Amino acid sequence: MATTSHLNPPVTYHSLCTMATRATPAMSCPGYLLLLAAAAAALLAAAAAAGDPATKIGICHGRVGSNLPAPEAAAALLKQNGITKARLFLPDPAVLPAFAAAGIDLTVGVPNENLTYLSSSGPDGALQWLRASGLATNPVAARLRSLVVGNEVLYNNQFYAQHLVPAMRNLHAALAALGMDGAVRVSSAHASSVLATSYPPSAGAFDGSVLEVLRPMLRFLADTGAPFMLNAYPFISHASDPANVPLAYALSSSSSSSGAAAATVVQDGALAYTGLFDATVDAAAAALEREGFGGVAVAVTETGWPTAGHPAATPENAAVYNGGVAERAARGTGTPRRPGTPVEVFLFDLYDEDGKPGAEIERHFGIFRADGTKAYDISFA
Repeated sequence: MATTSHLNPPVTYHSLCTMATRATPAMSCPGYLLLLAAAAAALLAAAAAAGDPATKIGICHGRVGSNLPAPEAAAALLKQNGITKARLFLPDPAVLPAFAAAGIDLTVGVPNENLTYLSSSGPDGALQWLRASGLATNPVAARLRSLVVGNEVLYNNQFYAQHLVPAMRNLHAALAALGMDGAVRVSSAHASSVLATSYPPSAGAFDGSVLEVLRPMLRFLADTGAPFMLNAYPFISHASDPANVPLAYALSSSSSSSGAAAATVVQDGALAYTGLFDATVDAAAAALEREGFGGVAVAVTETGWPTAGHPAATPENAAVYNGGVAERAARGTGTPRRPGTPVEVFLFDLYDEDGKPGAEIERHFGIFRADGTKAYDISFA
């Protein structure tokens, strides 16, 4: 398995001291916002009633560890805690059938090193890959919900960049041949650094150096109804620049949060932000709109908070941040820019991974211990 460090350069840092504001005409009208909020509440209630998948929290299951429980135990642990969605970083033949048999909906990664083959072999080659990976046969096929084609390719794997969109298209065509294209979304996960500008959120813009690849990808996402996938770590932004990203702002996972974590407010025109999570998602939304793809949803395929390796990496802080993310998912919370659109989120990580390279924090993102107990107090309801 190719491992990717989560110590990515954070989104352009959010200075809380000096900020220019910019808003669209719609945002500048308080009455409009009140009407929109009322409509959003009705939409969210309807979505929750209909079982909108974005209102269910997911958890990533990394496998770079020496003492990880068996896949069957991991699947049982998820079910015991009411978690029905998991992201796997590759189609692990031991994990896939165990999770599918337990009724876990699967978001599965296509490793970066497979992109060259998937790009050059056409839909037939992609179909062979799906079958060889165990993704085309039930019960796995019945639980497959998303393919994450490549992880952070545009950040640190430029060799594969030219193969990314062709691989996505070929996999989608292969899924169509299997009659699975209506149930399985095909996208790719990006590091937050794909945004060259993220402050204020309304000024969100993609890095110009990746637009040659990103623009056809966005067209593909719009055409197929798949979301733009983002790996977002407010902890990294705080750890890298605590003066401009205060701890409370990093910890708050929603601009409707209450308490100490909501004390800091960033004003962006008519929109107020109390947490970096919302600001990052909305910067990506603004960037999508800037490119003409405002109808594409933003999904957060990784976010989390470590429990060791840094002064801010404590179980208490992890409980605040990850607990807030789980709560917002359960409530179907949108963002200030898209209040009626729940954000699909996957928490990282199910267990600590003692085999991860890099900084010490990389090995301490686990929400559960290997014995199945929680590393800190958190609810997923």
